[in-house]
Amino acid sequence: MTARGATLNRNRLPRWVNAGIDAIADAPMSPLGRLAARRMGKPAPRGSVPETRFEPRGRRVLITPVNYSGQATAWARALEASAPDLSARSAAVDVPGGFSFPANTVIPVGTYHNDPEWQRRQFEAAAGATHVLIEAEEPPFGRMLGRSVETQARALRDRGVAVAFMAHGTDVRLPSRHLRGNPWSHYGDSEIYAPRYEALAARNIALLERFGAPVFVSTPDLLLDLPDATWCPVVVDPERWDVRDDSGRGARLRVAHAPSVGAVKGTELILPLLERLEAEGVIAVNLVRGVPSARMPEVFAAADVVIDQLRIGSYGVAACEAMAAGAVVVGHVSETVRGLVAERTGRELPIVEATPDSLEGVLRELAAAQDLGPQVAEGRDFVREVHDGRRSARALLDHWIDDRPDGGPRASDR
Repeated sequence: MTARGATLNRNRLPRWVNAGIDAIADAPMSPLGRLAARRMGKPAPRGSVPETRFEPRGRRVLITPVNYSGQATAWARALEASAPDLSARSAAVDVPGGFSFPANTVIPVGTYHNDPEWQRRQFEAAAGATHVLIEAEEPPFGRMLGRSVETQARALRDRGVAVAFMAHGTDVRLPSRHLRGNPWSHYGDSEIYAPRYEALAARNIALLERFGAPVFVSTPDLLLDLPDATWCPVVVDPERWDVRDDSGRGARLRVAHAPSVGAVKGTELILPLLERLEAEGVIAVNLVRGVPSARMPEVFAAADVVIDQLRIGSYGVAACEAMAAGAVVVGHVSETVRGLVAERTGRELPIVEATPDSLEGVLRELAAAQDLGPQVAEGRDFVREVHDGRRSARALLDHWIDDRPDGGPRASDR
């Protein structure tokens, strides 16, 4: 049942080995960097991967290149629903072994890294957009222009494109900041190589400050690392997740937990407790692993409670999906993040607070509750109000797409 051991633990490597690994990653155009890129695979047959194409509308927006949890596609759809004169498209690299999410343009990883012809075509297509939103500070066009996201972004700007950035999490979350005041931080876990994340986050934050374009964050906790950014909430489709059969609860509280990355979610900290409560007959546990995204609505709908994460101090797509599916979500969300959510939405975040120390009491209390209906309704209402795409589209329109004379957002709207 362990979530560890699947990847290399860099904390166990000598310092000189880690330095070498980082040096290769930081020099993608060096001989070793080129060799590493070739190991990503051969490009698809020439011309078989299309470039992004827009509808002939006055404003054309491209969101690229990662589409984490399908968010680029969700934001694009939300924009088109909110602005009929706008054509929005997502383009994402298809990473082998990852979870598959639909995008308007799906780029095989070998093509993204090793096909200069596709890279040029995609750049020309993006240069025909009016706006390009670059996700996670990753280069939209693979190894073109030295695989530098800054150089690629400036090339777009030189062609008259309005560029903005979307930070997703690890790309800008500073471990040194996160560890302060958070005893459960995953950056303190021996499985997480925090020095590398610190260096990458610091570098990306410096890039965003230097470039001077609008910056958005997908989760509210990232405002602590990027206080001048704008929160663009993650999006879920409430109708897709509303598949619950509300015929009633069973004898035991049905608890689901999806340890996508166990060290980050806190899985190892709570597994003994979950096993003990299950042995006592208090709960029935479903550890969700390897389930395709298409089946997750029925998985969450079959649970009374979904334990999200207990280490990050925030919430994201999975918590919103679980609330939309009619489960009570339990997780650790810091008081600061809860305050940010309340300040910007006017609503309290309906995630039941728990840490590894308090989780047992929380689960026993929920198991003893006669009716979880009010909490379920509150979660569903919150998702429909905050995470159905309308607020996200409004954030992108107000703070970027709709031109402003001063070129930036109003300080009072951040």
